[in-house]
Amino acid sequence: KVLLDPSKQKRKIYKSLMPLQTGFKKYGESGLEISDWFPHMGSCADDLTLVRSMWTIDNNHGAQLTYHTGRKITEGAFPTVGSWVSYGLGTANQNLPHYVVLGNPSADCCGAAWTHGSSYLGPEHAGVRLKVDPKAPLSFVRSADKSLTPTEQQEMFGLLGKLNRQTGIHYPDDKNLQARIKSYELAFQMQSAVPDVMNFQEETQYVQDLYGLGDSSTKAFGEKCLAARRLSEQGVRFIQLFHGYRGNAGAWDSHRDIKRLHSKLAKEVDQPIAGLIKDLKLRGLLDETMVVIGSEFGRTPGAEYRESNKTVAGSGRDHHPHGFSIAMAGGGIKGGHVHGATDELGFHAVENRHYVTDLHATALHQMGLDTTRLNYPGRQRLERDYGEVIHDIIG
Repeated sequence: KVLLDPSKQKRKIYKSLMPLQTGFKKYGESGLEISDWFPHMGSCADDLTLVRSMWTIDNNHGAQLTYHTGRKITEGAFPTVGSWVSYGLGTANQNLPHYVVLGNPSADCCGAAWTHGSSYLGPEHAGVRLKVDPKAPLSFVRSADKSLTPTEQQEMFGLLGKLNRQTGIHYPDDKNLQARIKSYELAFQMQSAVPDVMNFQEETQYVQDLYGLGDSSTKAFGEKCLAARRLSEQGVRFIQLFHGYRGNAGAWDSHRDIKRLHSKLAKEVDQPIAGLIKDLKLRGLLDETMVVIGSEFGRTPGAEYRESNKTVAGSGRDHHPHGFSIAMAGGGIKGGHVHGATDELGFHAVENRHYVTDLHATALHQMGLDTTRLNYPGRQRLERDYGEVIHDIIG
């Protein structure tokens, strides 16, 4: 089927069915079918559940925000699933945030800081962004006055805290002030905790190789995955990793040349994600740590072609919210399991369909939280916000 752009410009847009751009094979005892772009993930097949029937409501990159909040970007900021975890469980380590963000979300057009925000739950439950840089682990805080000793710096923060608390007495309902007080205290505590987390030299060469730290193509995301494991060991309850946003460079948003771009991007994440799963399993931590691998939406089974920029016909795909897949491992999730399906073209999720908040409900359930009881005084959540637990994938 060919569709022509009716505009008077010479550009033409062709859309047709597009064949698979890579092969796939069965992996593990379970025979899970996984793309040839993800061979390392294939080696984890018996620890994975594939949910092939996800759907969402936004066909543009605002779906990035929807993936974390369940709401369209036009509705504004709402609590993210990570902020609900923080609100429901609090912290397990006083020296580290309860909700950490590694990597860059897409720009303001697509949610940006809202993707790790907390909205009406209060700023103390928002995700804290950390830069993974073992050589400069404290780059997330403003450089301290080098003329001050650690004791003097502590005294300065202590005085600042007292002044803020005194102000808090006069303005007890100022959530931003309360969050600011906590942030100053946490920032000081993190100055000792974060360098320890980012000290990857403590890891054996085997573990560093597991995450691909010795390969320039996998090093950046490998360090984020290793930092995530080390943060989780220190009691950080929710860690959100982003990969692929590079301004207008396209990255995963391949409307053209999908084979070249996606094979490269898949290589950047395949080994690090598999390394994280294997590392957690070796340490006996996979049963209590859930790993979720997903995207804001899927891509169409139809191809895109724009003559004006001289791409090869049928070399890219458009945004597609009607049916896509995610993978999950650990945290009590079944291994070697497939749940749901799309139609034969991959256009619509048709079997065991799940909106993104079902994923939220499942993760919260496994952390001991009932999504239907997570409410905030004066705020009414919609039924869709709660989601439904996907019991079939729980072991």
